[in-house]
Amino acid sequence: MSKLVLIGGSRGLGFAILKQVYTQFNEVVVLDLLEPLENFNNVSYLKIDLSKDDYSPFKDIVSSADCLIITAGIGNVKPFSDITDIEINKIFKVNTKGTLIFLHYFYNKLLSNKDIKCLVVSSIAGEVSSPLFSIYGASKAAISKACESLNIELEKQNSLNRITCVVATAFSGTSFNGGQTDYFMVKDIAAECIESMNNKETKHFINKEKCLEIIERYHKDSANFGRKSYDYKMENNRVSFNKKCIIGYLSGTFDLFHIGHLNILKKAKEQCDYLIVGVHESGSWKGKETFIPFEERLEIVRSIKYVDEAVKSLNEDSDAWNQYHFDKLFVGTDYKGSERFERYEQFFKDKGVEIIYFPYTKGTSSTQLRDKISKN
Repeated sequence: MSKLVLIGGSRGLGFAILKQVYTQFNEVVVLDLLEPLENFNNVSYLKIDLSKDDYSPFKDIVSSADCLIITAGIGNVKPFSDITDIEINKIFKVNTKGTLIFLHYFYNKLLSNKDIKCLVVSSIAGEVSSPLFSIYGASKAAISKACESLNIELEKQNSLNRITCVVATAFSGTSFNGGQTDYFMVKDIAAECIESMNNKETKHFINKEKCLEIIERYHKDSANFGRKSYDYKMENNRVSFNKKCIIGYLSGTFDLFHIGHLNILKKAKEQCDYLIVGVHESGSWKGKETFIPFEERLEIVRSIKYVDEAVKSLNEDSDAWNQYHFDKLFVGTDYKGSERFERYEQFFKDKGVEIIYFPYTKGTSSTQLRDKISKN
């Protein structure tokens, strides 16, 4: 039974490849943050967030494939000074860490005597210097060099299988630069990539003539190439000076974790890209005892899928802003109008922070649970 696993197959080039090859396999699994634009027979979808740290739930799925295609990728064109630590982590997790770990899961298949196929999408930004695109370029350069090295290892271990590294320039028909997926604009590029993979080529250039010309200019005078690349991006309004990664923050005790806690975390995550949750060390600030130790509460919150980072809370949410520079602060509506949050509203007024008040879930509450436990 032949099986394809396609990571990032819901949009753009990945979707165009999916549409052309899904009938060639008995089973196809798409791993992506979004569902594919169309439903196909024998294609199943599993949600994955590559910006998370744990990919192990997908290890068996990937290692059992006969063909692995990885097209997922993110990046921002912006000055390095405007990029947040969170964005750097996210770009490397999605573009580099995830790709390398999935290749590692799949590597024994590549070493086997079976006819195994593998394709990974890199970028021309990883082949040359790319000012204002430095983090994306660095993340793709790592993938490009890893594929080169792994292909030599495969050759030296007498495997006929290879990883086809696709070097892409900018092209229309994908959402990468803010556009929309247009299959008819991308289908020929997808067909070229598939053919290259089937032929077990180690590197495939999308728009080869242009790519090679860019690389030649870079090697001739890398510094001057970088200056011109910088000027081109600036002059053609390619640079985003607005922060795209929306950071959210909320804090709480999260004792006796229940559905109300889960709902507020879910609502918060829906309004930001990266959610940081501060967990109070104790309930003393509310004059209440906690039943669950701090480290256990922290681990519970950290394990919730809506939470990107769980930390020990600081005394004030305004102190947390000095450390995390969040864009949105989430809290329950019962705090609206309180002295503390009126003070916060004044503090955050000139910092571009939006305070969002969520209504509490009716029904189960920590107070109710605490009362019942105390009575018993």
